[in-house]
Formats: sequence, C-alpha cells, structure tokens
Amino acid sequence: MGDTLIREAAVLRDIAPADAATCAGLARAVGWPHRAEDWEMAIGLGRGVVATLGEEVVATALWWPYGAHHATLGMIIVSPEHQGAGLGRRLMQALFAQAEDRSLLLNATVAGQPLYEKLGFVLCGAIRQYQGLVGAVAEPILSEGAVLRPATLADLPVLTRLDAAATGLPRGPLLRAVLSAGEGTVLMRDGEAAGFSMVRRFGRGLVIGPVVAADLADAQALLAHGLQARQGQFVRVDVEDGSPLVDLLTGSGLKPVDRVNSMVRGTLPTPTGPVRRYTLASQALG
Repeated sequence: MGDTLIREAAVLRDIAPADAATCAGLARAVGWPHRAEDWEMAIGLGRGVVATLGEEVVATALWWPYGAHHATLGMIIVSPEHQGAGLGRRLMQALFAQAEDRSLLLNATVAGQPLYEKLGFVLCGAIRQYQGLVGAVAEPILSEGAVLRPATLADLPVLTRLDAAATGLPRGPLLRAVLSAGEGTVLMRDGEAAGFSMVRRFGRGLVIGPVVAADLADAQALLAHGLQARQGQFVRVDVEDGSPLVDLLTGSGLKPVDRVNSMVRGTLPTPTGPVRRYTLASQALG
C-alpha cells in the first residue's frame, strides 16, 4: 500500500486502557522499553489517539493536561513499516484539536524533530538519559537540619505545591500515580518538607524521578538515597542536559545513552521557586 493510501486508509480513534498491551508491542518495535503497565499509567493520566489499519494499531500519540494552559505530548510512535506516510502529522493534528489552545511541551527524537519544527515547535533545552546497573554509592550527605523520611499519600498536597513551584505546572494526578505505583522520599528541614524524590518500576528496571529540591546538595542527597537502596539493580534517570547531577550518576555506574531535544509550541510555564526539578518523571510526562 502506498504512502497516500496508507494515510487515507488509516482510521484515528481515541486511545483506551485496553490498548496498553498492543501499544507496548508497538513501542518494542521501535526500540522503546515501555511495558504494558507503563502504557496503562500513561493512558490513565491523559488522552490521545491511535491510528489503525484494519484491526492493527500502527501509530500512537498521547497528551497530558497540566491545568488549563499547558500540556505535554509524548508516546508518539509510528510503526517502522508505515513511517513516512504522513501519519505523524495526522496524529499531531488530532492532539492539537484535543488540547485546544494550551501551550504544548514535548521531548523530540531526532526522527521526530523536523515534523515538530514544521508544526510550530521551537527548541527550549535538551534531556539526557542515564541508565545502568547501580554500583557502589556513598551514604547521602545531608545538610544541616535535614532528614529523610518515606513519603505517603498524605504528603501529596505539600509535594504537589513543591512540584508546582519547581515546574510551574499543576501535576497532582501525576504525582499521585507515580507514588501509588512506587515509593517516595521526603527531605524535611526544620519540620517542613523541603524536597522529595520518587521511584517506580519502568521499562527495563526502575526510574528515579521526579526529584525536586531547593538546592544541589538536597538533590544529591535525595538521588544518592534512591540509588544506594538499589545497588545492583537497573535504574534510569532523565536529567536536563548539563545537569549538576552528572558526576553522581556516572559515579554510581549509570551511563548516558540518549539525548532528546525539548521543544515548546506556545509559552513555557513559569516556575516560582525556590525549589527546582532536578530529574524527570519520564521524558513524556515531564
């Protein structure tokens, strides 16, 4: 079937939780590690579409609303057999219609970036992915007055406020889903929550993120705590290009394996600080 016929024959419909296993298979076809469980979380948190040819799902695209003004896009996949047929543009146009007038953020693969540029996205940064088996990790060094404790669902209101200050986005549902699927750590200082980290199963092993902290020392303590508890396990961490956490990551045995470009269509969110986000929940979710 030619490219024009594929583009015209493909049917777009809303993605559904029942698509998770099929989407995981499509992801494996393009070398992505996402499990069916990872797709279930992503689909449950957002909206999106799949493209079908007959009964076969040949492409996917999702988006996640963060308030009325911003959203992230991700999980944009076209099966290798049908790339170049214009399905990517159709998927993106469907997401634009669903997201309405929100500003849109995404992390672009090399293959996808030219299309996104044609659709009005501009570069605004880059993300580095580190992963590997965790080696020896030194005991976390806590600054004066700081202690670490496990996070519970009761902490979500304060963690959501910290995350919003760091990202400029209301991401309460995301934090609830990540904490419910894994575990978290709160950094307390003088009786107040000053930062946090979360870890959950993802892909080939575990992902540590988000990590939100007031300064580098607190971020290092939270990340080191998470890494030390998982020595010998496969861990992934996504950070901004040039992150000050690189020495800790590489010293713990993680290696840089991928780089994607961050892009925006519209306006960037405005963090209020003083905390900042040091690692991502995922490249798609932010």
